[in-house]
Amino acid sequence: MSKRQNPDRAIFDAGCRACTRLANFLDGVQARHPDYYCLPVPPFGDPAAALLIVGLAPGMHGANRTGRPFTGDHAGILLYQVLHDFGFASGNQSTSADDGLTLLNCRITNAVKCLPPDNKPVGAEINQCNAFLSSELDRLPDRAVVLALGGIAHRAVVKALQGRQADFKFGHAAEHEIGRLRLLDSYHCSRYNTNTGRLTAEMFRDVFARARELLDK
Repeated sequence: MSKRQNPDRAIFDAGCRACTRLANFLDGVQARHPDYYCLPVPPFGDPAAALLIVGLAPGMHGANRTGRPFTGDHAGILLYQVLHDFGFASGNQSTSADDGLTLLNCRITNAVKCLPPDNKPVGAEINQCNAFLSSELDRLPDRAVVLALGGIAHRAVVKALQGRQADFKFGHAAEHEIGRLRLLDSYHCSRYNTNTGRLTAEMFRDVFARARELLDK
């Protein structure tokens, strides 16, 4: 499939340039790195999954390079290992968009589909992309689990589900019932969080153990 083809424009649009700052930034990155993907990054995984993982945005030399969420950078190392350990992935590494890895009853997406400067999208960009996330959440089965990696992803999910932010506070390992879905929170598996010990492998595994427990009930 061409990287510019759109399987479903309601949940993803590879040609989206609605955020001028992000679109112009991607153009500049593409000029410096012509072999990089440098487009909105599509969700990855099982379209009928009962577990949806929501990250923040593509990383410069990870998803923005490879075209697959959490692939090719540090943040994906722990994520894909834990996904494999809990039976959500066919392998424990994701190296490229065509490496043959498959996700099992799991899907990964981002609150913002385009690489932001300094990995920091602004509020208007998060809000602009929220319609894609809302459409993706609408397609989840009842009692599906949504795992938000970090506070921005958490707030994007709450907004997409039309919840009140004050009623659903982010916290590592926190659990929330929002309508027909269950939201779990985790600190993001970024290099900073894992290197500083804010997020340990054990803490991350505990969240996935809970997700597995909820889905298996």
